[in-house]
Amino acid sequence: MKITRRGLLATATLAAPALLLARTGFAASGTLKAAIVMPGAITDHGWSQSGYEAMGVVTEKLGIETAYSEKVTQPDHVEVLSDYARRGFTHVIGHGGEFQDAIDRVAARFTDTRFIVTNGLHAADNVSTADFYFSQPAYVLGFLAGRLSKSGKVGLIQAQKFKFTNDTLAGFEAGFKTARPDGAVFATWTGDWDDVAKGKEAALNQIAQGADIIWPTMDSATQGALQAVREKGVKAFGLYYDAITKWPDIMLQSSILDVKSLIVALLTTARDEGLTGKNYRYDFNNPDVVRLGTFASEIPADTATEVATLMSRIRSGQLVIEPA
Repeated sequence: MKITRRGLLATATLAAPALLLARTGFAASGTLKAAIVMPGAITDHGWSQSGYEAMGVVTEKLGIETAYSEKVTQPDHVEVLSDYARRGFTHVIGHGGEFQDAIDRVAARFTDTRFIVTNGLHAADNVSTADFYFSQPAYVLGFLAGRLSKSGKVGLIQAQKFKFTNDTLAGFEAGFKTARPDGAVFATWTGDWDDVAKGKEAALNQIAQGADIIWPTMDSATQGALQAVREKGVKAFGLYYDAITKWPDIMLQSSILDVKSLIVALLTTARDEGLTGKNYRYDFNNPDVVRLGTFASEIPADTATEVATLMSRIRSGQLVIEPA
C-alpha cells in the first residue's frame, strides 16, 4: 500500500534523500535519547518545521539528546527509523500517520525502542501514538463561521482525505450547521500540501461560489489560498499558529494545534513517567497544545462570549464533539 503525507491514503510519493543531523544535549538519567523523522523540510512553515523546532525545545529545556531527519519519503522510512534504533535512540518519532506502516515493521525488530507516530492510527507494545482532538476546534470555528458569514456560505480547503482531515470537516460542518442550519459548507481537497497555485485556485473557486469565509489547512499551499482571500476581500481562519499576526487584515480567528507543544509534552511525559502503548490525545483541556488564537477586532463581544461558553461546555464534557 502506498501512503502519503500525514495519513493513510493511496497515492505515490517521490523519493528524496534523508538528511540526518543531530543536536547534542545532556540526556536525562543518562539514557533518554529522542529522534524525529519528518516528511517535509524544516523550513515548510508548517508540520515539519514545528516538529524540528520542538526538538530544539526538548534539547534546551528538558536536557534530552535529540536528532532529526527531514524530507524522508516512503521508500526510506524503514531504513531511517531503523538507523536511529540501531544508534541507541530510545524514542523515535515518525512525524505523521504515513509512518505507521514502517514503524509497525521496525518496532517488531527493535523491541527495546519506544516508537511514536504523530497522527498514528494504532498503538502496540512499544508503539505510542499522539494526536489532536481535531473535531473540537473545528466545531468551534464552524460555529463562529456560522455566526459571522453574511452569505451563509463558507469553505474548508484541505490537501487529502484521511482520518484527521475527515474529522476536521465533520466538526466544522457540525458547528456551522448549529449556528446556521440553512447555510452551506464547501469542501475542497487540492491533492497537494505545498502547491501555492493549487491553494489559490481552490480558494478562488469557493469564493466564486459565494463563500465569504475560507479555512485553508495545508502547509505552503495555504499561502496561496490566503492570497486569494486578500485579493477578493473576504475573510479567513488560520491553523497551527495565531495567523492574525501575519494576516491581520483578513484573519478572524485561528485553531492553534500546537505541534511543537504536543511533542514537547509527549517527551516530557516520556522523561518523567514513561510512555506506554496507547494513544495520547490532546484537546481543549490541554490549552498549551490545543486552543484558539486572537479574535479579530470586528467580531462582536457577544459572539466571542458565546464561543467561550461553547468551549467551556466542551472542556467539561457537557458537549461531546463527534468524531471523538
